[in-house]
Amino acid sequence: MPREQGYTLIELMVTLAVAAIIVTIAVPGFGNLLAEQRLVTTTNHFVTALHLTRSEAVKRGTRVSLCASADGTSCGSASGYSAGWIVFEGPEPGAPLEPADEILRVFAPSGAATVEGNDTMTTYISYVATGETRRLSGALQMGTVTICDAGRARRVVISRTGRPRVEPSVC
Repeated sequence: MPREQGYTLIELMVTLAVAAIIVTIAVPGFGNLLAEQRLVTTTNHFVTALHLTRSEAVKRGTRVSLCASADGTSCGSASGYSAGWIVFEGPEPGAPLEPADEILRVFAPSGAATVEGNDTMTTYISYVATGETRRLSGALQMGTVTICDAGRARRVVISRTGRPRVEPSVC
């Protein structure tokens, strides 16, 4: 008589119990991993925008600015950089903070992360031809931009020479 092949009900139940335990342990860890990666991605996009702004200012020999933008064509957003940001050449001394001609790059918001600058960096960050950050008035511009997502935070610190660095922070 041929032998039947297959799994018994007990083997199937034990396998399902082990799978349920593994899933119960893995899912919260996976959620934390996703939240951390969203934060890292948003931070990297912002730092990339800063490096682009700085390098274009040096390359073009003129002021290049990064500003908060909700529509991708003009500066200004009620939610700050969280709605997105743009990089553009200008403005000229004494001119308003608006792209006059060419917008070099538009950065869309990255998920649910909040991106907020401190007092001097609330609405814009501007680099001059030497690679330093300067306010539109010509005064030194340095400060921090804090990026928060799901209780985690990173802070982008921009030194007086215009160089950005990233460090852990709290929301």
